[in-house]
Amino acid sequence: MQRFSISVVFYLLILRPFVYGQLDYRFYDSKCPNLTKIVRFGIWSAMANDTRIAASLLRLHFHDCISNGCEGSVLLDASSSFQSEKDANPNRNSARGFELIDTIKANVEKACPSTVSCADILTLAAREAVFLTGGPYWSLAMGRRDGLTANITAANTDIPSPFEPLENITAKFTTKGLNLNDVVVLSGAHTIGFAQCFTFKPRLFDFHGSGAPDPQLDASLATSLQGVCPNQDDSDTNLVPLDAVTTTKFDNIYFKRLVNNSGILGSDQALMSDNRTAQMVINYSKFPFLFAKDFGASMAKLSTVGVITGQDGQVRNKCNVVN
Repeated sequence: MQRFSISVVFYLLILRPFVYGQLDYRFYDSKCPNLTKIVRFGIWSAMANDTRIAASLLRLHFHDCISNGCEGSVLLDASSSFQSEKDANPNRNSARGFELIDTIKANVEKACPSTVSCADILTLAAREAVFLTGGPYWSLAMGRRDGLTANITAANTDIPSPFEPLENITAKFTTKGLNLNDVVVLSGAHTIGFAQCFTFKPRLFDFHGSGAPDPQLDASLATSLQGVCPNQDDSDTNLVPLDAVTTTKFDNIYFKRLVNNSGILGSDQALMSDNRTAQMVINYSKFPFLFAKDFGASMAKLSTVGVITGQDGQVRNKCNVVN
């Protein structure tokens, strides 16, 4: 009996790296062995012409998973039966990367017809985008199926806003099975990418009716941002890098900037207002390898939120429409 128990435990330990619920780390090994190469090449090619695309793909994956689960609903166009999540407030005129995902999907279909879901492609694309910008690489269990509908209400309510207090943002994470550490480390995705002026302009001129900038914002940075984002409506869509030091490199400079009161978004700088999250920020600012390790772990965790597996959902032929 003891030998049998030891054998079972050993078997489970061997199996564990390859199975996550109904997702499998070897899901496409025989079905589509070149999948990762196809996705990586597609992103690498796009990055040559669009330095923002890596951040856009990472954001697109997050918005998909945090609102309706990682089932590719953010990719769907509107239909007669549902509104598109592309039109939700957090996505409208800001979410990008749809055309690239469509292109990658088409290339995957040529190699492996009706095999790889759009949800899996988007999940892989987020990892490859991070990796190609110098960030960590993490193992991903595959086998997600695509959803059959979109949920604009969930997209409007579940995706965190840069204007929300930290406790609200944390609540949106915890309802999805994520925790406070995930909030901090996944915020580190802002080490790449840009923000439109309207997302932080209230911090620059009349913060909470004070007639002055947010006192938590470094004074010299506030002056610089006022030049790019003057107090007029036609500047609302101007872009500012979230990390002006290493804008296109995935590293831990974002956290160093928070420590120095140089976070662009109020929701980012708020991480320094809570003793628990502030200590995490300080640790990540000092130890880049810790950030890389934890970011990969949290991204893998995020990628399992609300997944559809087995015979549920479908593998879409095109990512923007249901079959």
